[in-house]
Amino acid sequence: MTTRPELRQRGAAMRARLFGTDASASANSDAVPNFRDFINETEFGIVWCRPGLALEDRMVCTLAALASVQRLPALRRYVGAALNIGVDALAIQEIIIQIGIYAGFAASEEALDAIASVFAQRGITVPAQAPRDDSLETLTAQGTELMHALHRDGGNKGYASPGNTVTGALYPVAIQYGYGEIWFRPGLQQRQRVLCSVASFTALRLEAQAKKFGQAAVNLGLTRTEVIEAVIQTAPFSGFAPALNALAALSEVLKPV
Repeated sequence: MTTRPELRQRGAAMRARLFGTDASASANSDAVPNFRDFINETEFGIVWCRPGLALEDRMVCTLAALASVQRLPALRRYVGAALNIGVDALAIQEIIIQIGIYAGFAASEEALDAIASVFAQRGITVPAQAPRDDSLETLTAQGTELMHALHRDGGNKGYASPGNTVTGALYPVAIQYGYGEIWFRPGLQQRQRVLCSVASFTALRLEAQAKKFGQAAVNLGLTRTEVIEAVIQTAPFSGFAPALNALAALSEVLKPV
């Protein structure tokens, strides 16, 4: 059985792997007696070192959670860590853009400002992209097709019901610009986008949506374990209670095999 000192040692090694010698990643925790050990043990030794989800995917979930709840100083630190482990700057930017569907595009704008300062410090320039000018009809067709791939029969239920004249005042825009535009932007794989969705909904305490997109992740080919780990990864950043609530909701669709 793993001991607490072993967890702390393992956590310190993971912390060093993510942040290197960046003092800003640990300065605050060093100011409080024993807090650094606590964080090394819990956040890094337990959560970051769990099996079942690749390190880069854990970072996708971390950035999505931090941006969704606007923990901007922590987001800047973890963007640095993401670059340290080889996550592409364009992928980081796309995570921040995608959470705007769920947390609001004001959240994306503020988070993009935060990560821009990290890119500037490191001399990183994200290549410009050509304007996206697909017609609204194309966006609707792409979005509808993706919705079916993600949600199967569940894509036409609840607020997504085509016969709901109240939600229908807004939902077509979500189909066009959420599913049809953002999910087709370059820089982030669809499996990473669905992890981003699960993490963001968990952080925002939207259990019904976390459940829906957890099932969507399985429909895209992710494993039950990967979905569970995506939720667990958010716990140190947006809270253990929201993560547990999301896991409770997911337990209804992620039956053991």
